[in-house]
Amino acid sequence: MSARSLNWLKFGGLVALAFALGLLFAGLLDLPNRSSAQEQGRQASAIAQVPAPSIPAARPLQDLSEAFAAVAEHVKPSVVYIRSRRTESTAQQQQPRVPPGMERFFSPRFRQQPDVEQGSGSGFIISADGYILTNNHVVEGAEHVTVRLLDRREFQAKVIGTDPNTDVAVLKIDARSLPPVALGNSDDSRVGEWVLAIGNPLGEGLTFTVTSGIVSAKGRALNGLPGRGQGSIQDFIQTDAAINPGNSGGPLVSVRGEVIGINSAIASETGFYSGYGFAIPINLARTVMNQLIQDGRVHRAALGVAIDNVDLNDAAYVGLPEIRGVVVKDIPSEDSPAKAAGIEAGDIIVAVDGKPVEYVGQLQQVIGFRRPGDVVKVEVARKGGVRKTVNVKLQPLNDSPEVAAADEQGGADRARSPAGAVMNRLGISVEPVSAELAQQLQLPADARGLIVTDVSPGGPAWEVLFHDPQRGGPDIILSVEGKPVRSEADLRKALQSEKPGSIVTLRVFNPRAQGRRVERIRLGEGK
Repeated sequence: MSARSLNWLKFGGLVALAFALGLLFAGLLDLPNRSSAQEQGRQASAIAQVPAPSIPAARPLQDLSEAFAAVAEHVKPSVVYIRSRRTESTAQQQQPRVPPGMERFFSPRFRQQPDVEQGSGSGFIISADGYILTNNHVVEGAEHVTVRLLDRREFQAKVIGTDPNTDVAVLKIDARSLPPVALGNSDDSRVGEWVLAIGNPLGEGLTFTVTSGIVSAKGRALNGLPGRGQGSIQDFIQTDAAINPGNSGGPLVSVRGEVIGINSAIASETGFYSGYGFAIPINLARTVMNQLIQDGRVHRAALGVAIDNVDLNDAAYVGLPEIRGVVVKDIPSEDSPAKAAGIEAGDIIVAVDGKPVEYVGQLQQVIGFRRPGDVVKVEVARKGGVRKTVNVKLQPLNDSPEVAAADEQGGADRARSPAGAVMNRLGISVEPVSAELAQQLQLPADARGLIVTDVSPGGPAWEVLFHDPQRGGPDIILSVEGKPVRSEADLRKALQSEKPGSIVTLRVFNPRAQGRRVERIRLGEGK
């Protein structure tokens, strides 16, 4: 064999040996025998086949989620998107106009105003033939109202009637076979139960939005809401379901799929959701709705008294074991049916027709939606635990502070005044009302007494009596425990037999409000 052949034979042997060693190492290392694409496909197939976990403890949450989805699916077709349009007022049209393109160089009050104001809100269908329930403030003053359904059909709506005092309005569209919602019983709703809010927050881009939360509280009063008269009925359901501008008029729905309220207001410093939303109870709205549909207006009755919620001193004064009921702050009219029946300022209304009264909003509903001329049995509590039941023939409600209006004297910080001697037991300074002051304040002849010139911070009368005209004052004390007071000596004498810690009733006149009221104060130490 030649040397050349021998070399080729050695080379071939080495190649064969290398190949054999490569196979051996591959087997030992268990290298993949599929391509990368094939391997990814195998992994994807394995992931897709992983079964859903079985977590028994999560079953209630799954059921709740299914319930929310089912309720939303059932109720959404009954919810509507409302657009309203009205022409700006004459006063606005008379404002100075700014040339187009120059608005940024002028303050807002000189900028050109639009000729037409537009708004939007929510509502829900209450009958198959086109009646719709919403808020008064959604359509107030509107000249054109358009309603859009979930299926995107649009209709021009007629405003059947509105009631600013409850913020309820009824619309009608020309349609048939619509899906009405089920109206529940808001009295049966409980704090802590789950609810859904459905509506159109922030306008066109977020229509038919569903949010969830719970009933946070009931019987809330929101003083100072715009558009409400003195006779307004406030008995809101509070919820933490997210509600924003545009949700107004939409339904607050229970997990049973029943509407228990009309979303109406939010408590917010920014104007957007901050965790506190408020809905009108559907029982209240239903009563208003029926009257608006039948008569186009709401008929209300009144006792003819000014009222407020009972506080600790009121309850202790009349011997109530619980702080509940409504205090008669004043009877402002001589022809008040309550006065004719024997009710007095300072009485605590504890029941009507045998049913307990807990707070102002409840009494307003019990009385307000009776017919004028109806006779009701009113039970009152008086000093020393005395109880009395009287028959009151209700009068028509006049939207004024004189009839069934909650007292709106709010507490606030007050500037101090050194005038007058400090009456330590009440924590106030007073001085007699002079003839000159009476003329200046235009006081009625029977409104003479002691004007409050100072209220000691943190004292017994703090946030009860007022002296600063900028903060609701000045108050004038007319009597203490039924005894007229015209001088400091009269006041001291009226308090002479009262011990520190006892509660006394003051009759007060406020020139600014042009009204009388009752206040109860627990006496401090001093003479």
